[in-house]
Amino acid sequence: MEPLTRTESIIDFCLAPLALDSGTEAEREVRRRLTHVLRTYQSKTATPVAVDFSSMPSQVINEAAHGYE
Repeated sequence: MEPLTRTESIIDFCLAPLALDSGTEAEREVRRRLTHVLRTYQSKTATPVAVDFSSMPSQVINEAAHGYE
């Protein structure tokens, strides 16, 4: 997987597992908020930010400790 640099690409990748209904008010609000966060962060860094999800370590959730929801 190539590192993602475009805000929309990063958001699309992160929201894909949620399978949100496209075009709903909730989906638009989530995208609006994430866009604001990413653009704010990118504007504060001196160099362009790329996100490489292929090198991200996996996380294991202990469902027994946190509940089976």
